[in-house]
Amino acid sequence: MNEAFKVWETSRKVYVKILESYSLEQLNFIPEGLSNNIIWNIGHIAVVQQALVYKLSGLPMMVSDELFDKYKNGSLPSSNTSSEEVAIIKQLLVEAIEKTKKDYANGLFTTYNEFTTTTGFNLANVEDAINFNNFHEGTHLGFILKIKKFVL
Repeated sequence: MNEAFKVWETSRKVYVKILESYSLEQLNFIPEGLSNNIIWNIGHIAVVQQALVYKLSGLPMMVSDELFDKYKNGSLPSSNTSSEEVAIIKQLLVEAIEKTKKDYANGLFTTYNEFTTTTGFNLANVEDAINFNNFHEGTHLGFILKIKKFVL
């Protein structure tokens, strides 16, 4: 799992750098013809990781129900994200890594509710979830790079 965690840490550093490099207006900008923005993609990867790893393991998530509902699968941006919420998402990006690594090392993930993702990946255990999470975050980085082309 060390390699999977290294990939995840690198991914999260990229997301934090993006949050620090763009204004709130730029993070919230939805280009014509697209259905979401940079901050929705980053919020989405943060809450989905919590669902994939913690919720499906029967453990409490680090996110509020409100934040989860705003960025979960199938959601779309319904209003601009505030600077306060951006700070919460940024904190979650960083803190989730250390908590997950610690919880994994301490053997907290003893059960897992098998799940098949919308893209067809079958997740049978927390290791599958952590590995799929890296794929998922990479996919959304691609969406963000596309959106960045339209951000002024």
